[in-house]
Amino acid sequence: MSSEEYGRRVRRAGPPSRLGRDCLWAFFVGGGICTAGEALRQAFLGAGADAVTAGTLTSCTLIALSAVLTALGWYQKLASRAGAGSLVPITGFANAVVSAAIEFRSEGRVTGTGAKMFTIAGPVIVYGTLASAVYGAALWAAAFFSS
Repeated sequence: MSSEEYGRRVRRAGPPSRLGRDCLWAFFVGGGICTAGEALRQAFLGAGADAVTAGTLTSCTLIALSAVLTALGWYQKLASRAGAGSLVPITGFANAVVSAAIEFRSEGRVTGTGAKMFTIAGPVIVYGTLASAVYGAALWAAAFFSS
C-alpha cells in the first residue's frame, strides 16, 4: 500500500478535524477576556482614575477574578472548553500560580514549595515565599536595631 493510499484511508476512517472550529472558539474566548479587560479599564477611567492607575486596577481585577475562578474550579472548566483562548497572559498565568498554590497547600510547606519548582508557576511561589521571609527579616532587623 502506498503512502497516498494510506493517507486516503486514514482521512476516510478518522473523524473530521475540529482544528478550525477550535481555533475560532479559542480566538473568541481570548477576545472575550480581553474585551472584558478593556471594559474594566474604561470603567476605571470613567470613575476618575488616570491611565496608569486604571491599567493597574484592571490587571489586579483580572488576576483576582482568575484566582477566584480557579479556586472554585470554574477556570479549569473554561480552559477545557476554550483551550488556548483561556491562556490570555494575565489570567492564564494567574490560573497557573493559583493552581500551584492549591497543590502547595495539599502537599505541605516543604514538599509543596519544591513540588512545583520546575513548572511555570513554581518559581513565582518559591520566590514569593523566600522574598517575603527575607524582606520580613530585614524590616524586623531594621526596626530592632534602630531602637
